Amino acid sequence: MKIKKSITFISLASTALLLGACGSDDSAEDGDKSLGEQLDYTITGIEPGAGITATTELALEEYDNLDGWELETSSTAGMMGQLDSAIDNEEPLVITGWTPHYMFEQYNLKFLEDPEGVYGEPEFVHTMARQGFEEDMPQAYAIMDNFSWEVEDMQSIMLAAQDMSFEEAAADWIEENQDTVDSWTEGVDEADGQELELGSFPWDSERASSAVISQVLTEHGFDVTVNNVDPSILFQALAQGEVDVTAAPWLPTTQGAYLEEYGDEIVDMGPNMEGTVIGLVVPEYMEIDSIADLEPAE
Repeated sequence: MKIKKSITFISLASTALLLGACGSDDSAEDGDKSLGEQLDYTITGIEPGAGITATTELALEEYDNLDGWELETSSTAGMMGQLDSAIDNEEPLVITGWTPHYMFEQYNLKFLEDPEGVYGEPEFVHTMARQGFEEDMPQAYAIMDNFSWEVEDMQSIMLAAQDMSFEEAAADWIEENQDTVDSWTEGVDEADGQELELGSFPWDSERASSAVISQVLTEHGFDVTVNNVDPSILFQALAQGEVDVTAAPWLPTTQGAYLEEYGDEIVDMGPNMEGTVIGLVVPEYMEIDSIADLEPAE
């Protein structure tokens, strides 16, 4: 009986070793794969209509080493889900990314160098108004003209808004940064319930800024309505006077075409934020630094 038990134990142990060896071979095979093979020569993107999507499609054409690569479009939420999973498992992933975005507050990420300059230089977020806005609402114009903040400010609100509403996150930021807010409203008389249409985009970055601005303007006596629309619609609405003001446009690259089309009918009040960047992003743990380091598909 003891002999049978010993034989059974040895047999089970041998089977476990065999299975373990097979698993090791699979792991070794995965380790032998190139980065491109591990990624299935795919860049993970966001919505098809986004400016960064069009720019990345251009990058696929401009970079010879990206021959055979594809851009997988889905949604910002879908891309973030894949990023969360990759980070949790320390797996490789290349995504379309931009700052400001809370992912840079949440994870250690880096932009890949862009030697071909496809993604352009760092951009600015501009404040723009309809013609006649300054004359019709001088107090609001003054506040919007003074409005200026940092990428990190916006990102902190975006991150906080993952656990609360943007309005709550904006209110907390205003309370913690009252000196900055006071610099926007200093010397500006309060309004008397004047209605104001604030234009924005349905993106987390612009939801953060519109939440802050609308609260500041409301506290200063304005009746604010926030309109979240696509960039093409917002620029047209500004040009037609249907929206009073916005702090959302990214220039000169992301929405530059719309400014070229409608610029003569819009008042550009200048940048409210500098240092925004778009490009391809990877986790810091990946040993790659440039788009040019990605190898072409075989």
